[in-house]
Amino acid sequence: MVECIHGLEAGLCDQCFPKAAPVLEIVTAAGQRNARAKAAVTRRAASAATKTVESVGDQRIYHLTHIRNLASILASGAILADGNETWATDPLVNLSSAENRESRRSTAVSGLGSSNVAEFVPFFLVPNSTMWEDIRSDSLDPRLSAHSRHVNVADFVILVSTLTKATEHTEDGAIVVADGDAAHVLTRFAASTESSERMLRRLRADDNAEIIVEAELLVKHSLPFELVTLIGVANDRVRDEVRSLLKSSAHSTKVSVYPPWFQKPGS
Repeated sequence: MVECIHGLEAGLCDQCFPKAAPVLEIVTAAGQRNARAKAAVTRRAASAATKTVESVGDQRIYHLTHIRNLASILASGAILADGNETWATDPLVNLSSAENRESRRSTAVSGLGSSNVAEFVPFFLVPNSTMWEDIRSDSLDPRLSAHSRHVNVADFVILVSTLTKATEHTEDGAIVVADGDAAHVLTRFAASTESSERMLRRLRADDNAEIIVEAELLVKHSLPFELVTLIGVANDRVRDEVRSLLKSSAHSTKVSVYPPWFQKPGS
């Protein structure tokens, strides 16, 4: 056995046998985001692939908003689409840039005639969507408004429902699944009940994690707040504030503190 001057076996002494310096790799910001997305979602995608066809209705859907917008949502009794004619004023904290809102208003939903993306309430299929990740990491994303940047991430809330809940008040064609950013030219839409469920199953089972973090589920016009099953928040302070708002409304939705949804990517 070979020993060093300190009496340790070769390879166990960091002074006499220093470890090789790590090889540094240059990684782009986009590459880092994609790597994080893959690491976070691949486990869910693999698990989802084992689910039965009948469980597709249990698919959770996530709507991101700022807590300052919650009072108006509760007052209206629903999460409203950007293009909903009942809007009286813009949200206090509008997450979408003007360019993104215009793009969604001018993008037709394939298979639904003249309907455009802005007529639908957007939901993500996973709680760590790319847009939400970009907000948490303060990344430049052209879809995001300047207002959405440099704000306290803990002041956002995530409104959660399920596909089954979303379909309770809708007709065929009112639920649309998009396999990417709904305003992107290459995004494909599934508008019928059969095709949307088929696309959801494919997205959940796909090994390409980059797809599901960009995908959207769209609900025509609005989603009644009574169909929101959970409000996810970052900490006790926001939980108490949300509960106070709920007490002033007709709703008693469950509020849960779940810090991992609000942590900066990579932390």
